[in-house]
Amino acid sequence: MPLTRELLIGGKHVPAASGRTTEDINPYTGEVYATVAAAGPQDVTRAVDAADAAFPEWAALAPFARRAIFLKAADLLDARGEQVAEIMAHEAGGTRPWAYFNVALAANILREAAAAITAPRGEVLSAQEAGTLGLAVREPLGVVAAFAPWNAPVILGVRAVAAPLAAGNTVVVKPSEDAPIACALLVADVLREAGLPDGVLNVVTNAPQDAAEIAEVLIADPRVRAVNFTGSTGVGRIIGTHAATHLKPAVLELGGKNAVIVLDDADVDYAVDAVTFSVFMNSGQICMSGDRILVHEALAKEFTRKFTAKVASLPAGDPAHPHTVVGPLVAASAARRVAALVKDAVARGATVLTGGGEPEGAVHPATVLTDVPKDADLYYAEAFGPVCVIEAFADDDTAVAVANDTDNGLTCGIITENATHGLAVGRRVRTGIVHINDQSVADEPHAPFGGVKASGYGRFGGRWGIEAFSNTRWVTIATQQAHYPF
Repeated sequence: MPLTRELLIGGKHVPAASGRTTEDINPYTGEVYATVAAAGPQDVTRAVDAADAAFPEWAALAPFARRAIFLKAADLLDARGEQVAEIMAHEAGGTRPWAYFNVALAANILREAAAAITAPRGEVLSAQEAGTLGLAVREPLGVVAAFAPWNAPVILGVRAVAAPLAAGNTVVVKPSEDAPIACALLVADVLREAGLPDGVLNVVTNAPQDAAEIAEVLIADPRVRAVNFTGSTGVGRIIGTHAATHLKPAVLELGGKNAVIVLDDADVDYAVDAVTFSVFMNSGQICMSGDRILVHEALAKEFTRKFTAKVASLPAGDPAHPHTVVGPLVAASAARRVAALVKDAVARGATVLTGGGEPEGAVHPATVLTDVPKDADLYYAEAFGPVCVIEAFADDDTAVAVANDTDNGLTCGIITENATHGLAVGRRVRTGIVHINDQSVADEPHAPFGGVKASGYGRFGGRWGIEAFSNTRWVTIATQQAHYPF
């Protein structure tokens, strides 16, 4: 029997005004996992009504009271590993290790947000006028429109709301149609159980065909004062345009075309393990996944042999199986898209070292290619699947040039036993994040997370997340009466 979930507006579970619903499909079995409410514009307005009404009281709540809610929510989420593993397997094909990783990191995001609530914010300024005290203080914006994606649903669902709420804002979140429960409804359940007041967090689910309209109506509402979006670069451009049209700040964390660079002083066995994790964790459906593996020509033959053998041995299939590494993609259509990228590359001269072929439903084989030409779609397109390309390079200049040959700039891994060498290369790679002697996939709740170029702008994490969802206000206090010329 499929689950049934409604919208969350003003602390109440309510159906869409139209009565419409939409299906939440299990990508591995193709069966209906849940039925959720399909919101329309009227429901979006109701959600913003609730968030706007709740804002003054939430913004005024004592910091230690807000902090207690976040800390309790973190503990509650930590205890829900089994529930999250089940939901993520059914909604997005997530494997058990990936689900438990989502729980652990998301709980720590809540703890970091709790710490930020009571951290010092603002500065004392020098003043031109005698007897005047100047202050720069951080204040919440109001209602924040948040968009949560499906691929790391609990991590990114929590990240979509944690910093805005910690800064004193209220939120209306529109989760992905592919994982509406894990992305938002589960997160809201945990926060409400922890004591979050009614109306502070509202969830608006929708049918896929209504996504564009729902997003536009939400962003256009004059009471929405900021936008928080994580997703593809293509959709991010649309969201960013809507935000700019209405003169609203936005934090956009978008796609990546990430490189892992294996320098000539790397430990090959370590590099193989690191790159395998980078490429195939969550079946490559992570914005930080390594699409391009650049290996120094002195190590290329050994690395390619060992890496290809390891990839060929990765267990694939049922996400509920405890040993599965490469589970299904989010939908059979996503697997067909990845297969089309591989087929196009092969037709243009690429060589498949392992994998390739047709997917089985939503499961695409773990695939490694080489000799992919620039005119192949895969050369520049984000794979977002269990696929990578190996390319040898002769020197650091060539590796940097290839790594930078993309519109994206999210993250990069540089594998080396010489940190000085790695840092020198890393400083030349144009990404928002770089990891020396590690691969490309990493996230810590206190660190500034985000990209450059077509990978977006703004930063999540630590004080940077609070700054993104608050305003700096100049306040002066005159301790003596001023004198005026007239």
